[in-house]
Amino acid sequence: MHTPPFRLARTPGIVQPKEDAGTWPRTGDACCQPARPQLSSPRRRARLAELDPHLHCSVIGTCLTTHELRKIVSKFADVDREHASDLEIHHAAVELAMDGGAGGKALHKALDERYAGAIRRFDKAADPEALLAMWDEALRNGDIPPAYWALMTHPLATIHERQVAFGALHMLSHLVGAANRADIRRLVALEEENATLRDRIERQQKRLHEMSHQRDASIRELSAQIAQLTAQLERGSVSDEAGLQAEVATLRDALAARDARLALHTSRREAAEQRAAKEQEYAQALRESLDEALALLDIVQAEASAMERTMQHSAEAPDAHQALLDALGGKRIVYVGGRPGSNAALRRIVESAGGELTLHDGGVEDRKGLLAAALPRADMVVFPVDCVDHDSMNMLKRVCERHQVTYYPLRTASIASFVELVTRAHVASLAAGAPRASRFCLRHG
Repeated sequence: MHTPPFRLARTPGIVQPKEDAGTWPRTGDACCQPARPQLSSPRRRARLAELDPHLHCSVIGTCLTTHELRKIVSKFADVDREHASDLEIHHAAVELAMDGGAGGKALHKALDERYAGAIRRFDKAADPEALLAMWDEALRNGDIPPAYWALMTHPLATIHERQVAFGALHMLSHLVGAANRADIRRLVALEEENATLRDRIERQQKRLHEMSHQRDASIRELSAQIAQLTAQLERGSVSDEAGLQAEVATLRDALAARDARLALHTSRREAAEQRAAKEQEYAQALRESLDEALALLDIVQAEASAMERTMQHSAEAPDAHQALLDALGGKRIVYVGGRPGSNAALRRIVESAGGELTLHDGGVEDRKGLLAAALPRADMVVFPVDCVDHDSMNMLKRVCERHQVTYYPLRTASIASFVELVTRAHVASLAAGAPRASRFCLRHG
């Protein structure tokens, strides 16, 4: 794709100047402040092409499988259905959605047909609060793709509701890696067990083959003996008829016992083959699930990296973020945890705005006593929940409550999360409880 992945869609009715491909939007565009048409609710369901371009990637990647995309994209784009990679198919589908032509209409139709039930269910929502409540229920139930498409195109959905869904889907992707590690371990164990079962089956089949040959030979030998004795009995050439009949009965018992052993080994072999087939099917399902999860994780990680790069770029242009400068000016902020690379950028942002940033790793190398001493002087305390252990987090909350210092947990240690938090907190303090639109920017976080 030739446009930045986290740029907001153009406001309908406003002519935008053309930009060169591969360049970032000018700093003068008001991307952090949603336009009034974006905040208002349309009177009909939105089309796929009408959504913000950044949403197309998440909608396509979440709501349609790669198999479905291959059948649709190959009809409208110059891609090889059989040999193109999953990423190439995904990119082609996103471009079709952005163009809004016949390909975008086909994608929209496929989504509507697949999730017609969810669309009817979400149509019962009478207001945005009810819409978000239905989305939360879908998250708890794990029925995410139908709910995601139904919410994104709902007539009541504004940028706020769509951002709530996008943010939840984004955070959910961070859990995929932890879940995949357990699946990988299980898959490796299943493959080892499957190999052991195959070896056991091969040995049993070889043994059964040998036993079958022995059985056939024994049957032929016993049958010949029985025929010989029967003929002798009929001719009356044997005087001890009772002994002969006893020998025949013994031979028949031996034959029946051999048949019973063969049937037992045969049943054991069939049971082992059935177990091996089930394990192979389960292992294949795990492989497919793992491949899909890893593909989704790669897409989401790419989106997060792009957002992070955008935030770092924007941090070097203070004039474009006056609200951020006002929020940080003269403030003493204690930042606990985080990553070294992001922390250095955060310090530059805060100090350039006239604020003071104190960094602490939460007790990994820095003494926790230093943290307790720095908290009483702070105006606010910020800590990313994904980079701080539970003991440090609980201690931090207790100290902040004791000294009446406001603390804010962050979803991630990214620069985007920090900028969004301080900006939102500043706007909230100015508004003093007045209702506001979502301040989350899909380019800057």
